[in-house]
Amino acid sequence: MQTVYEAAGAIDGLRRLARAWHARVLDDEVVSHAFRHGFHPQHVDRLAAYWAEALGGPPAYTAAFGDETSLLRIHSGNGVHEEMDQRAIACFDQALSDIGLAAGSPLRQTLHDYFAWATTTAMARYPRSAADVPAGLRIPQWSWNGPQP
Repeated sequence: MQTVYEAAGAIDGLRRLARAWHARVLDDEVVSHAFRHGFHPQHVDRLAAYWAEALGGPPAYTAAFGDETSLLRIHSGNGVHEEMDQRAIACFDQALSDIGLAAGSPLRQTLHDYFAWATTTAMARYPRSAADVPAGLRIPQWSWNGPQP
């Protein structure tokens, strides 16, 4: 069976999605707040590599940029931000349309479910402090059936 990574167009498809999502969030008055202090110049490539690894592709993010712990520490300690999370998910759904994924397709639903879970669960797990993030975490894996053990 084809992985979600493969169905999404491998790294090139996920890079297109990351580029579309990044453009959407920079234009959103609430979500763009997270980027007002700047962002890594390779943010889109890093994001695509992270998604690729999480969705069944090669471990390029881990090999080049760090593990789940390092990523969560970047995103932690900012308090609870449910409105921003919901708007980031809405931007993701718009980005799925921007890259031409048809509404109702299994791939679109799987990518939406992954992003919504990652945003509201994984990335929101440590709102108080980046120091709360344990060392040695691995990037969670996601398949057509949801999160994998």
